[in-house]
Amino acid sequence: MIDTTILQQAFGSHFGGEGIPYFAPGRINLIGEHTDYNGGFVFPGAVTQGISAVMRPNNSPKVHLYAVDLQRSCSFDLTDLEGPADVNFRYVYGVVRELMAAGVIVEGFDAVYGGDVPLGAGMSSSAALESCFAFALCDLFGGHLDRMTLARIGQATEHKYVGVKCGIMDQFASMHGRAEHLMRLDCRSGEFQYFPWHPDGYRLLLINSCVKHELVGSPYNERRASCERVAALAGVETLRDCSWEQLKTLQPQLNNEDYHRARYVLGEVDRVLSVCGALERNDYEEVGRQMYLTHEGLSKDYEVSCPELDFLVDEARRLGVSGARLMGGGFGGCTINLLRNELYDNFLNEVQQTYRGRFGVDCHPIPVSIGDGAREL
Repeated sequence: MIDTTILQQAFGSHFGGEGIPYFAPGRINLIGEHTDYNGGFVFPGAVTQGISAVMRPNNSPKVHLYAVDLQRSCSFDLTDLEGPADVNFRYVYGVVRELMAAGVIVEGFDAVYGGDVPLGAGMSSSAALESCFAFALCDLFGGHLDRMTLARIGQATEHKYVGVKCGIMDQFASMHGRAEHLMRLDCRSGEFQYFPWHPDGYRLLLINSCVKHELVGSPYNERRASCERVAALAGVETLRDCSWEQLKTLQPQLNNEDYHRARYVLGEVDRVLSVCGALERNDYEEVGRQMYLTHEGLSKDYEVSCPELDFLVDEARRLGVSGARLMGGGFGGCTINLLRNELYDNFLNEVQQTYRGRFGVDCHPIPVSIGDGAREL
């Protein structure tokens, strides 16, 4: 979490006085990848890194923003139907418009904000920004919206004002996070459940590969289409409702690609449920085993990995890490690693050296802890 003293100083310089401090976190997803659009489960947790903001009503019809990370300012009128052209400020503009559409009487305000979510790491800095402002403005102006509604306001902001057709997981996790707990979210029903996260003797560590492969075509859309074709043949709404028996019966009708995509999704639904049981038993070695199985499926069946991510997971296995997999959409970004404390220093040193030797670039470690969701500080 960024030191709010820095934000208050910037607020004083730009607007005078002090603002009210708020925070919303980024997130990790322990397991449950590419399952959201298949009606399945995801298993995220909020982290202690995120977006902080200080803000104050200004008794005018205007919004004045200063982003300390960008060192840039932006202003817009509450009646402006177009909003700022700069995408960095459209997140806040979109949240304002969606809150107003939901009945919150948003008035003009001044705000300074910044964060410590590493860019390009797949930890959802944009969702943290949306959640921070949605929660703060609802609080400042007497809105009475529940956290899931605020999460959907963040999602609608991505869809309508930024042009990213994201699922609900990122905003959900940022809003609903609870320290020392992960959450199983049913992406079909919106129901969720907290699971204890007390990995005594273990740590979570992200390794940012610092690469992102741009593939020809629309790889995510292609995989989604594969899943939808199988679901249609099985006569179910989403692939989450297809059984292993149905998939086996359908296999002769499927091309090899569609079959493997579906096999991954069905396996991932099972793995999320296995992790839930393992956490209730405090069996973190089983959690790690399921993470490796997920990576194998993502790499071989769903084909969204890349040489860098496969190398990082192979190195994790070689060095005794309990579990590792790519996190996020794939084709670059981070691996998430669950490892015992006594292995931490050696793993950190070894993987950085071997990765640099293999690919000629540095990977970046990002320690993470599970924290609370959006809140006033």
